[in-house]
Amino acid sequence: MPGFDEVTNGILAGLEETQKEFWNVDRKTANLLHCLILATDSKSVLEVGTSNGYSGIWITKALKSTGGRLTTIEYYDKRQSIALENFKKCGTFDIVRPLQGSACEILESLSEDEIFDFVFIDANKSEYVKYFELVKPHLSDKAMIAADNITSHPEKVKTFIDAVSEDKNFRHEIINLPGGLLLAYKV
Repeated sequence: MPGFDEVTNGILAGLEETQKEFWNVDRKTANLLHCLILATDSKSVLEVGTSNGYSGIWITKALKSTGGRLTTIEYYDKRQSIALENFKKCGTFDIVRPLQGSACEILESLSEDEIFDFVFIDANKSEYVKYFELVKPHLSDKAMIAADNITSHPEKVKTFIDAVSEDKNFRHEIINLPGGLLLAYKV
């Protein structure tokens, strides 16, 4: 992994061994998220679904370069604890704002002035459409949304795909990566 230190590479390799247990994205998807954050010079990123921190590590490593911060939401406290330890070991804990609880409730309670340049969604698939509606008022101009498991869970995310497709403020494409990744750009 170019640009990552030995400790981070080791932690990521270890987390890849438990990918299915923790529902992590695959390496290609994580690398794409990393590249997109760098390419868009995103400063404020929201992750819905922290799990053990695998995707969050890739995101925070990009944010270290852009001078940004990650707000990450996880329902399960045990998973969040594991993620926070991983962020600490990788040297990115200082730019992480962990929130624990129901993603919908947390998103509903965000202050009006909380704005995100990039949103990554990888949590309860049947709630994707709710996340989309709740994050829209918090998106910066030209913000990007990435959502995982689009082709692996088509029935559960159909309402989300339909909502993005029908929203004239977004252009989107589904990328053929393991699980399928929807990328939506706010125009």
